[in-house]
Amino acid sequence: MYMVFLLLYILCALTCMGVIIASAWVAFSKARRPGWASIVPVYNVIVFLDIAGKPWWWVLIIFVAPFALYFLGFLLFMILLSFMVAMIFYGLGLVASVGGLVLSIMAAITFAKNYGFGIGFAIGLVLLPMVFLPYLAFGDAEYQPV
Repeated sequence: MYMVFLLLYILCALTCMGVIIASAWVAFSKARRPGWASIVPVYNVIVFLDIAGKPWWWVLIIFVAPFALYFLGFLLFMILLSFMVAMIFYGLGLVASVGGLVLSIMAAITFAKNYGFGIGFAIGLVLLPMVFLPYLAFGDAEYQPV
């Protein structure tokens, strides 16, 4: 019985991934960027930021900063056995994660505006990409940089 649920879960996850990858491929192509970039991890975020008109180094803030701070907190805890030092770095990692989320939302707003949509659509891109990204990609939206 559990195998049926596991297989159903895997099928749903692969379907969602396929729809999002295909939608990102078309959206990137509409912006005259390589569509294959949608299947390359991290590079797809760099292309997304490029389409949104944001600098590439935002990727460092979005991905690297939180991980580095969490890892540094863990490492210092293991070396110094100081719970307080670890909590400081974990707190900084949390702040960096929230900062990365804010930058991602800002990029999504500009991304949506470049396709002629507003802030509401950008919030939809962040919260329900499975619905809004195919609408952007396969609809009649045209890329027009703001």
